[in-house]
Amino acid sequence: MNDTLELARALIARPSLTPDDAGCQELLIARLEKLDFRIEKMAINGVSNLWARRGTTVPLVCFAGHTDVVPTGPAEKWGSDPFTPQIRDGRLYGRGAADMKTSVAAFITAIEEFVAAHPEHPGSVALLITSDEEGVAVDGTEKVVQALQARGESIDYCIVGEPTCAERFGDIVKNGRRGSLSGALTVKGIQCHIAYPHLGKNPIHLAAPAIDELAKTVWDEGNDYFPPTTWQISNIHGGTGASNVVPGHLDIQFNFRFSTASTVDELKSRVHAILDRHGLEYDLAWSLSAKPYLTPQGPLVEAVATAIRSATGIDSALSTSGGTSDGRFIADICPQVVEFGPLNATIHKIDECVPVADIEPLKEIFRLTLVNLLVKK
Repeated sequence: MNDTLELARALIARPSLTPDDAGCQELLIARLEKLDFRIEKMAINGVSNLWARRGTTVPLVCFAGHTDVVPTGPAEKWGSDPFTPQIRDGRLYGRGAADMKTSVAAFITAIEEFVAAHPEHPGSVALLITSDEEGVAVDGTEKVVQALQARGESIDYCIVGEPTCAERFGDIVKNGRRGSLSGALTVKGIQCHIAYPHLGKNPIHLAAPAIDELAKTVWDEGNDYFPPTTWQISNIHGGTGASNVVPGHLDIQFNFRFSTASTVDELKSRVHAILDRHGLEYDLAWSLSAKPYLTPQGPLVEAVATAIRSATGIDSALSTSGGTSDGRFIADICPQVVEFGPLNATIHKIDECVPVADIEPLKEIFRLTLVNLLVKK
């Protein structure tokens, strides 16, 4: 076994169900201290956060990730115990193998090899690790970013170790993510006996034309990196459960997944305009859970792509697909953020795993990225 594989196994063996770190970060700290990293532990409401930095000059290259994992589901359905890492048929099995303890292990071994080869390297190297990514994500990376921001500390380049690859290891680099804006809409009517509809106002009937318009609206055309913004209803409910009562209100939950081609204020304004045009009486509460971010072609994208090509022979593609990640928080203090990690086919599934053959190249990609950004000028 190589060193990255051994560390990945040690991390998987710790049942760090979100937000419990289960001692994972202490394993990392023990190794980083030997490399003269300055260690800062930020424990917030039961969440373990780690900010570790080597060096004081710029540029600062940061690796970001999480040690927490989602629940295993029925353990008896796994081929082996979810927290007893096992290699079968060339794959490393265990909860967190792909999402994202192998990436975290590769961060550490890549940094160790880089520092051994370049002990007086220019710039700085940092690690930002949380145990609150898979959960509500309010006391993790966001809080660390706020603390750094408050003292004027920024990051020049950040690589988030999320599992990004789709068909082959090395095929996808995420250079951005869409924003997520949700609305809780209540359309008001007047409840009455269904046999006397003239005595009431049916909010379902009233809202139907507006819903149709919202569903058919083209919010934007996207851009070179993002698909068009989408609007989708996730939940809708009206009525008492009785078949002879016109409901007094209709509750609708909806969500925008939006690109940098639209702003939050623009989307809100257009929704209100449609609802108002249809003469609805309503309440609407908004919730922004993620702002979009984008890293266009530039030094970081090129450094990672070159490293992938050197380690795997694959020309990677850029993508902004998928849900949210902690990159949305880091983008507030870092102009260039990308995500790269193992195959994502088994994340959050029974028998989560990564091919063992991909582990050493993953470490090599992270190491070469450091070389490309800090050593090669």
